[in-house]
Amino acid sequence: MWVSDLLCIIGWFSIAFAKDVMWLNFGRISSGIGLGLISYVVPVYIAEISPKHVRGTFTFTNQLLQNSGLAMVYFSGNFLNWRILALLGALPCFIQVIGLFFVPESPRWLAKVGSDKELENSLLRLRGGNADISREASDIEVMTKMVENDSKSSFCDLFQRKYRYTLVVGIGLMLIQQFSGSSAVLSYASTILRKAGFSVTIGSTLLGLFMIPKAMIGVILVDKWGRRPLLLTSVSGMCITSMLIGVAFTLQKMQLLPELTPVFTFICVTLYIGTYAIGLGGLPWVIMSEIFPMNIKVTAGSIVTLVSWSSSSIVTYAFNFLLEWSTQGTFYVFGAVGGLALLFIWLLVPETKGLSLEEIQASLIREPDRINQS
Repeated sequence: MWVSDLLCIIGWFSIAFAKDVMWLNFGRISSGIGLGLISYVVPVYIAEISPKHVRGTFTFTNQLLQNSGLAMVYFSGNFLNWRILALLGALPCFIQVIGLFFVPESPRWLAKVGSDKELENSLLRLRGGNADISREASDIEVMTKMVENDSKSSFCDLFQRKYRYTLVVGIGLMLIQQFSGSSAVLSYASTILRKAGFSVTIGSTLLGLFMIPKAMIGVILVDKWGRRPLLLTSVSGMCITSMLIGVAFTLQKMQLLPELTPVFTFICVTLYIGTYAIGLGGLPWVIMSEIFPMNIKVTAGSIVTLVSWSSSSIVTYAFNFLLEWSTQGTFYVFGAVGGLALLFIWLLVPETKGLSLEEIQASLIREPDRINQS
């Protein structure tokens, strides 16, 4: 996390004080690498330090705070210069650099490197000085030693049969998250509203105000409903709203109901972003942080993160070309991806609510055998 913060600080300062395009590109690369690292490390760290009954809520809070930052940028971008926005982007990184001096190391990482005494001290700091951490510490140590003895921590281990299922789930969720159009809609919301004939200033401000409460719904529900029901609800909402946005642009092209289609499009975009935020926006990262055992967590998490950001870049880059091809057709495609995503989640994604990381990973290692038997 320290390395990520330093890369982001360097990147944002390069953008803020850029004299030419080269410095802008350098800043984008540096902050991009930093964001890629931190987008994986933070949910994993939160999952590894949190008690099992609130782990989903704690990990999903990361999404809530991301939405708070997005809301600030959506709102302040209406009247602040982009260089000032870049400096604002560096501010949270400075705060975290200082804050990291006061947080303990992950107990599961300490178990992996054999620091048993430090593991107990870390758990006592996290659970409270009077807490009984003996059983939790024992479970962590036993599971960590079991997976370490079972296989080495190498890239090739990812493709063992017992890990393929978790890798398919992790990569599949990230592909669904991006190819359902989330990055494009969030990045080009103003373009969509402009094409629909809705005021960009009013739309961006309202979307910014909507960012925080919509993410709070996911935080409240993730450990009550569970991961699967929330994912299915989220993807269903995104699928329906994508289709409705496609219908709105179809009506606009046919010059039907011209006074209603701008408002209808804005409502559908708002609902799309809202349903994305309560589930698919954060839950792939929550589940990814839970399903990989310690011996493959770094390599598997790196691949999943690479897939997420690569597919995000592809979708964001292609979106303008897709709009030129067919605005309504683009959203029909996103809706179709949502339909396929429902099948994937229903058939393959496990429920992890209320289980410790050790219980989750032990059950998932056995999952390929259960699937093959069925």
